[in-house]
Amino acid sequence: MPEITIPASDGSGSFAAYLAMPKLGPTGGPTGGPLGAVVMIQEIFGVNHAMRALSDWVADMGFIAICPDLFWRQSPGIQLTDGSKEEWDQAFALMNGFDQAKGVEDLKATLAAVRVMPGCNGKTGTMGFCLGGRLAFMMATDSDADCNISYYGVGIEGLVGGADRVTNPLLLHIAELDRFVPADARSAIQQGLDGKPDVAVHVYPGVDHAFARMGGHSWDGRAATIANGRTAELLARALG
Repeated sequence: MPEITIPASDGSGSFAAYLAMPKLGPTGGPTGGPLGAVVMIQEIFGVNHAMRALSDWVADMGFIAICPDLFWRQSPGIQLTDGSKEEWDQAFALMNGFDQAKGVEDLKATLAAVRVMPGCNGKTGTMGFCLGGRLAFMMATDSDADCNISYYGVGIEGLVGGADRVTNPLLLHIAELDRFVPADARSAIQQGLDGKPDVAVHVYPGVDHAFARMGGHSWDGRAATIANGRTAELLARALG
C-alpha cells in the first residue's frame, strides 16, 4: 500500500502516512460506493509492521485506513518492535520526547485530509493503541471525529474529567492485567465514564497490555477477536 504526505497544520513541515485502501469495484471505485475512513494511531513503536497490518485489516472491512507518522518531528519513519530491550528503550525515549498536543493537531490534519479523499463519504473515526489509545481518547474530547476507539490506552484516568466533551461514540478496550493501567486507574476510568451516552468500556479478563497486537509478547487471540468484533460493529454503525 502507498504512503501519502500530509502538511502539518502549524506550517512546520509535512509527515508521511501509510494508506490502506479497500478493494475497488468493477467500475474502479470503492465497492458499494463512498466509504468511511479510519485514522489509525500508532503505539510507541511507530508506524511499524503491526500498525500497517492493522490498517490493512480495517481496509479489508471496507474502510479507508490511514496511519500517520506521529514521531516525524523526532525521527521520521521509525519502525520498532517489542522484541528487544534496545527497541523498548528507544520507543520510550520517543514517547517521552513526544509533544502530545502537536500529535493531536497532526491527527486532526489527517482527519481533514482523508475526509476529502476520492472515495471517502466524509465520515471519519480514529482507532489507537497504547499511546495511540490515549490519543484516541483525546480525539474524542477535542475533535469532530465521528467515532473513536481506544485499545489499552495509557493515562486515560487523568483525562476523564473532559468526558463531557465526548459527543460521538467512544469505545475503550482495557486489559485486566495491564501493568500500565493498574486497577485503581481502571476504576477511575470506569467511574469517570459511567453513564455517559454512547460510551462503552470493556475490560478483558486475564490479559495484559497489547493483547491485540498479533505476534506480540501479550497477544491473546480470544480477547482480541472479541474486542475486534466490537470495533467492527461500531465502525459499521458510525461510518457506514
